[in-house]
Amino acid sequence: MKNSNETVVKKPAVAKKSTVSKAPVALGTGRRKRAVARVFLRRGNGGMIINGLPYTEYFDTEISRLEATAPFRICEEALKFDIAANVQGGGKEAQADAVKLGFSRALVEIYQNLRPLLSQNKFLSVDSRVKERKKYGQKGARRKFQFVKR
Repeated sequence: MKNSNETVVKKPAVAKKSTVSKAPVALGTGRRKRAVARVFLRRGNGGMIINGLPYTEYFDTEISRLEATAPFRICEEALKFDIAANVQGGGKEAQADAVKLGFSRALVEIYQNLRPLLSQNKFLSVDSRVKERKKYGQKGARRKFQFVKR
């Protein structure tokens, strides 16, 4: 008989060791407007996770999906990696551009010979256009209040 004071202690389940390392191989940071993406490359077979979701669920338009996965179509070496990205700020289109830039930078960190190919396709250039701030005494950044003659 067991005493009511005794507790049964179970051993924790032992995690199976995987052959694929989960440690990031490379890190790339991409920015566009207000969006900032930290992209981690891990050995794998071309999967993409954005903020814990598959990229097809996270990006709602086909244009932003194509923009985020553009380096996969340009270089074959990209298919050897899984991508995990943390994205903050901006809209979905800006976030897709930020992921593309971070992904490209991380690829160049591993394969330096890809730099000319990615540069030629404008994947390593930062689109620095941001929203201009509103000025005082005006209706917007450049728009003035309507002139009243009388």
